[in-house]
Amino acid sequence: MKRLRFALWSLMIPALLVSSCKQPDMEVNTTVEVPVGVIEATTSSIEEFVSTTGSVYPLKEVTLTSEITGQYHLRVNPATGKPYALGDGVKAGATIISLEDEEYVNDLRIKSKEVDKEISELEYEKQQSLYQKGGATLRELKNAEITLINTEYDMESSRLNLAKMSLVAPFSGVIADLPYFTEGTRVATNTGMVKVIDFEKLYLEANLPEKYYRNIERGYKVYITSYTSTTDTLIGIITQISPSIDTEARTFKCFVEVENSEEILLPGMFVKADLVVNSAEEVIVIPRDIIMSRNRNQIVYVVEQGVASERIITTGLQNVTSVEVKLGLLKGESIVNSGFETLRDQSRVRILR
Repeated sequence: MKRLRFALWSLMIPALLVSSCKQPDMEVNTTVEVPVGVIEATTSSIEEFVSTTGSVYPLKEVTLTSEITGQYHLRVNPATGKPYALGDGVKAGATIISLEDEEYVNDLRIKSKEVDKEISELEYEKQQSLYQKGGATLRELKNAEITLINTEYDMESSRLNLAKMSLVAPFSGVIADLPYFTEGTRVATNTGMVKVIDFEKLYLEANLPEKYYRNIERGYKVYITSYTSTTDTLIGIITQISPSIDTEARTFKCFVEVENSEEILLPGMFVKADLVVNSAEEVIVIPRDIIMSRNRNQIVYVVEQGVASERIITTGLQNVTSVEVKLGLLKGESIVNSGFETLRDQSRVRILR
């Protein structure tokens, strides 16, 4: 009997010790709310691009060369009061360089041709008067007219040849190249003297994959960005499209004209061109980087009453930053745009303000 009591006490003592060490019951909440940021699904426009690269060139560019042999004289720029220099602006019709050659001028016989023209004019007027009075034949009148015309041609030819002694800017622009010659140096014919450019408008020659041929039309918009100043983006327009495909590169050529009135781009700069090939208006557009791939589906997390649910979406147009959502989202729904990496379907969330 004593052994039985001892056995019972030996079993009860550990239970009492455990009971005496036990803390009061506490309610433990095991639900964890994940902090997330959200945005509202809204409608806007979206553009899809095909990107290419290339160099831009001035739409107006001319290199003036010497058409005669003569002594070199660099003219003074009225705007600076100094001889023309690289980077100077020039106005249309301004003489930048003049060439002198007395022998060449004498051979033109400008003054004698002016006198010949005056004599021819007087003779033609005389023959007209006589013909009206019956004192001259029609043949004599026509011969006088031919002589006048020929003297006018000779005079005009001499003036054109005299103009070759001056190198004149054909349009307003900037001096882009001005080879150095010592003042008074005799310059040979066909020598490059000065290059003038106008780069308020530039053009880009782009080569695009043939699969985009049906997506491109004249007048389509192009975003031009310089690699040296990525914050400045200019708008260009497609002006020409080649109807043939390069058989080796499988590309086609198009020309893009770029407005550059503020001279942000310089001729020869290497640029990136994003050509708009598709666009849509008033569609749901979301950031591209919030879309996740799961089980071969594209998903986003939609928050409703503090719970984030997986939502399978169907996408449409897309570019580097944005994606069109064709199915799966409604306007006004709250989409998780930060903190979604650790979410699971039906996760409790706390929206960060």
